[in-house]
Amino acid sequence: MITTFPIVALFILLGLAIPVGLVMALVGMAGLHSIGGWDMVSGIVQSTPLSTAGSYELLTLPMFLLMAEFVLISGVADDLFRAGAAWTGRVRGGLGMATALAGAGFGAICGTSTAAAATLSATTLPAMIKQGYRPDVAAGVVAISGTLSMLIPPSVALIIYGLIAEVNIGKLLVAGIVPAMIVTFTIIATIYVLVLRDPSVAPAGPAVPWAEKFRLLKVTGPVLLLFAFVTGTIYSGIATPTEASALGALAGFGLALSSGKLNLGTFRKALVRATYGTCMIMLIILGATIFGYYFALTQITQDLIIWVQGLGISPWIVMVMIVAFYLVLGCFMDQTAILILTVPVIVPLVVALGFDPIWFGVVMIVTAEVGLLTPPVGLNCFVVSRYSGIPLSEVFKGVLPHILAHLLALALIVGIPEITLWLPSHMN
Repeated sequence: MITTFPIVALFILLGLAIPVGLVMALVGMAGLHSIGGWDMVSGIVQSTPLSTAGSYELLTLPMFLLMAEFVLISGVADDLFRAGAAWTGRVRGGLGMATALAGAGFGAICGTSTAAAATLSATTLPAMIKQGYRPDVAAGVVAISGTLSMLIPPSVALIIYGLIAEVNIGKLLVAGIVPAMIVTFTIIATIYVLVLRDPSVAPAGPAVPWAEKFRLLKVTGPVLLLFAFVTGTIYSGIATPTEASALGALAGFGLALSSGKLNLGTFRKALVRATYGTCMIMLIILGATIFGYYFALTQITQDLIIWVQGLGISPWIVMVMIVAFYLVLGCFMDQTAILILTVPVIVPLVVALGFDPIWFGVVMIVTAEVGLLTPPVGLNCFVVSRYSGIPLSEVFKGVLPHILAHLLALALIVGIPEITLWLPSHMN
């Protein structure tokens, strides 16, 4: 009875579209009141904001968000697409493949999927439509490519997972690199298969002289430099994730400045947007912390672990059930809300079953990528539809083959944990 009412209230309030951070804080306070009265609520509410905001690792979020804002100002996404299109555009379906590569490159310098989807919608999608791509195919490529920002460092989603699950954020970010390469290859392979079945969906583009191809490769230099500033310093042990995020923000500022697009107005806009994003995430984490106290005191997680262990079934069967649960949940809930709600409960269970929490974090994010594409929520599909004017039903139609291919990539990452854990195991 103590646990039922707050959880039911939680889902009812979320269904009313009340911000998830506020909902979790209110429900957590109500649950704590049912256990220990107002004295318990008062004590936790007074101490939690300072202890949460005082976390050193939390500084990675505003720095990476600021870096992303500077990157958006620089317009580097346009350059990445032009370079990719020059090398692949002559191939049938080449612009779609270039979009996937641009999505991966943009993901390496921008950790939010919605920003990536919006940027790609404004740059790569019009180029594909102009070349004669079928609208649903072009929209599907853009929607799936935007999800790569969730996996490639500096991924905001991975950082949030690391903060809540209390795992090494540096290893977590590096662990996403190889799975991101697999997902990128899966997108390209899906485009190839679609064109192979029906060549009319994605025509070939004009040939580009070799001199122009090599000239356009120069635009990838700033992206590689920024990636080295962030992921390279983390992997080599030169900097912690927090220090690397500050270096990334500085490099992003330099990139925007060198592009000639940074002025007082755009600089202020970048600061304001990064501040808004940080405050939103902070409120979510604060609400999750209060809700987590309630979970800890009611011992829901411990009871769940004991119950699952008592079933006597293989841990791998349990893992498949957990992944299936996340796939279904992703159809109805925002991915940040899913992370905040489930990580405090599921991660201790995963660890008790003998699985690595870093590997599971990557699995969660790859699963969340599917949730960004599936109806009725499918946030990336809504973003693409809004920015392109393509009907939402067409976007969902175009993304369906990519969802099926994505599930195959997810199965590979789940079935072979070494794919995810090999790179972080060699970190300094």
